[in-house]
Amino acid sequence: MTSGYWIPVLHSHLPFIKHPEYDFFLEEHWLFEAISETYIPLLMRMEKLIEENTDFRLTISLTPPLCEMLADDLLKEKYLKYIDKLIELSGREVERLKEDSEFHRVAFFYYQRFREIRAFYVNYLGLDVIKGYRLFNNNGNIEIITCGATHGFLPLLRITPRAVEAQIEIAVATHIKHFKTPPRGIWLPECAYFSGLDGVLKQRGIQFFFLDTHGLNEGKPAPRYSVYAPVYTINEVAVFARDPHSSNQVWSSEIGYPGDFDYRDFYKDIGFDLDFDYIKPYISPDGIRVFTGIKYYKVTGGEGEKKVYNPEAAYNKTIMHARHFYSQRVEQVKNISPLMDRPAAVVSPYDAELFGHWWFEGPDFLYNIFKEIKKHGAIEAITPVEYLEKHPKNQVILPSPSSWGGKGYYGVWINEGNDWIYRHLHYMADKMAEIADEYGNKADISESETRILNQMVRELLLAQSSDWAFLMTTQTAVEYSTKRTKEHIYNFEKLYGSLLSTTVDYDFLFWLEYKNSIFQELDFRVFMTT
Repeated sequence: MTSGYWIPVLHSHLPFIKHPEYDFFLEEHWLFEAISETYIPLLMRMEKLIEENTDFRLTISLTPPLCEMLADDLLKEKYLKYIDKLIELSGREVERLKEDSEFHRVAFFYYQRFREIRAFYVNYLGLDVIKGYRLFNNNGNIEIITCGATHGFLPLLRITPRAVEAQIEIAVATHIKHFKTPPRGIWLPECAYFSGLDGVLKQRGIQFFFLDTHGLNEGKPAPRYSVYAPVYTINEVAVFARDPHSSNQVWSSEIGYPGDFDYRDFYKDIGFDLDFDYIKPYISPDGIRVFTGIKYYKVTGGEGEKKVYNPEAAYNKTIMHARHFYSQRVEQVKNISPLMDRPAAVVSPYDAELFGHWWFEGPDFLYNIFKEIKKHGAIEAITPVEYLEKHPKNQVILPSPSSWGGKGYYGVWINEGNDWIYRHLHYMADKMAEIADEYGNKADISESETRILNQMVRELLLAQSSDWAFLMTTQTAVEYSTKRTKEHIYNFEKLYGSLLSTTVDYDFLFWLEYKNSIFQELDFRVFMTT
């Protein structure tokens, strides 16, 4: 009998970014980097586990904006150009460093890696990353869950109840579109919960969601088993909460594995380090230096010069760290399970992009954990649904309003640097509900009115993305996030003006439908309240 369960959760999300007006757009590269460094490497490790007859379980959120971008033909085309450039650049690096055996070995490692990623994307996935996730979901190795339609921060949208309901309804519909089955679980955007949200989830068929540690521990009454067993809300939706110990072993900047001196340094990239004329064809056309993904140094430590990265040594460290992580989980559940009426469950949620993008060796670390589990079997990796099938009876509590942001509540997404956006979001949501009610049952509604209304909903949803407020707070891409928010507000207002006018600016409408093309099947009636 297993002594406990491990429930690993990867939250995969990027805001919807598509700029057909440019051949190169810096923020689009967030997606391309994630595909090359996280999504495909994870899928490749999953495929390897299957080939080696090693069972595994992962719960993975794929947010609607991410799915829509991964399925977009233009972005697929741009990604191929992106990976082809990396293959070209790494090939030049192999030639440039042929007299330096230490650096040449790393350059050749990248050249082979980029070629393998491209081959997997083209030949195995058929240019469809979602296909890979769908395959492993269908065979039971992963549980794919959804998120808010555009990762809207739901507690701050609830001023207009229909705004929250629409975020969930569109998310469920988009999940069905891409995975042919309704989602059983949801990753609440930013793990942000407010009292009553569980009722909205229940009505849309959601069976479980996740909270940060304090969201459960500060619930009423206190959870009998802390975060080591799920609870039910009064609306019978299961709540799983983060275990801080397993999270810190990966996330912590002080004790986390990614800081090991043998792992690859994230910041030392040739896009910033090499001669400008040499690197110019592979960075932004306006001369702004960017990350290329080719990094020659390891973390190293100390005050001296960085040492050259050794992929083999780094991989061996992932084996050691996987063994340590596994042994820690075994010890943890052995200490906790005797105090419970069932084996303890350790929930370990992470941003998926940590594995591969921020921590280059992360996918290998996960792969080796599953190898350890198969080898020893003292703990069992399962999904939330599998847990609930084994243990259907759980305590009922009222979870605490919370998030997984700094200080644990809502402050990251509403503060003096970004609070201006909410009066616009609330006005737009109220107006959209009003207009949807007015036009929703209109017998003679025209095609142009329908298209305008549908695009108004898209602009509202895109403005609601929690990413823009987050980036404003962290002072990361502030100019872009501010511009995007204002752009969607402007688009909404101009479309509304067209709706009321006798003339329609079709060029403007067509352009928005192409550029902000998320949720092609969307029907504005999702905002109707009557």
